[in-house]
Amino acid sequence: MRYLMIGVMALMVWGATPSWAHDQTRIYSFGVVPQFEPRKLAAIWRPILTEVEKLTGLHLHMTGSPDINEFERGFLRGDFDFAYMNPYHAVLAAKHQGYLPILRDHGRKLSGVLVVAKDSPITHIKELQGQTIAFPSPNALGASLLMRYELAEQHGLTVEPLYVKTHSSVYLHVALGQAVAGGGVLGTLKRQKPAVKSRLKVFYTTRKMPPHPITAHKRISPKVRQQIQQAFLKLGQSKKGQAMLANIPMKRMGVAAQKDYAVLNDWQLEHYYVAAQ
Repeated sequence: MRYLMIGVMALMVWGATPSWAHDQTRIYSFGVVPQFEPRKLAAIWRPILTEVEKLTGLHLHMTGSPDINEFERGFLRGDFDFAYMNPYHAVLAAKHQGYLPILRDHGRKLSGVLVVAKDSPITHIKELQGQTIAFPSPNALGASLLMRYELAEQHGLTVEPLYVKTHSSVYLHVALGQAVAGGGVLGTLKRQKPAVKSRLKVFYTTRKMPPHPITAHKRISPKVRQQIQQAFLKLGQSKKGQAMLANIPMKRMGVAAQKDYAVLNDWQLEHYYVAAQ
């Protein structure tokens, strides 16, 4: 009987996995809003996540989405443990799934830009009335959602939207003359190939807002959230890390909070938001 009890106790000890061990063996999904095509997105984010893994000992799996609609469906279902998303997505993700902003760029603010061809004859925004304008998707915040809101509400314009999935596709459509104008953000415009970028000019800029946050689902423990937060902050302190984060783009990594995005609730963007089907 004595040996039986010892054996049972040994099995109990062997089978009891401490919480830190779960942290080290679990794979955490990391979603990224698809601003670029998948290969470019992976080239930007995979090295960053690898460095974060080294700093934390945690395992992160980048979860791709073919387009912004699928990314939206993902965070509305709570698919991602962590996710990099636009500010309005952060508001929706908090409301529907309890995602918490934990990190954001403190070196810049986000605004949408409307580009036209460098040799475009358009000189006044009213000339865009009835024209075809390319957007990544209905709910890309600066590039489409806020842009369409301002064109309609502030300038009284009705335009023909052409949704082309990514920021890069928007710029290419305008450069090739397949759309009179296109919505994007300055960060993605700067990262276009010179052959495309040199054929475009910024025609209009929206109001500014806090930039994209990295968010964590409410199911993630405070300990793990803090580990990820501290790793990104440390990455942002080295020259190597800064160069990697600049590709997102993030200039100065800092802590984020839900209150940073409260202003978006006052902008009535819900009237222009298109729910993912």
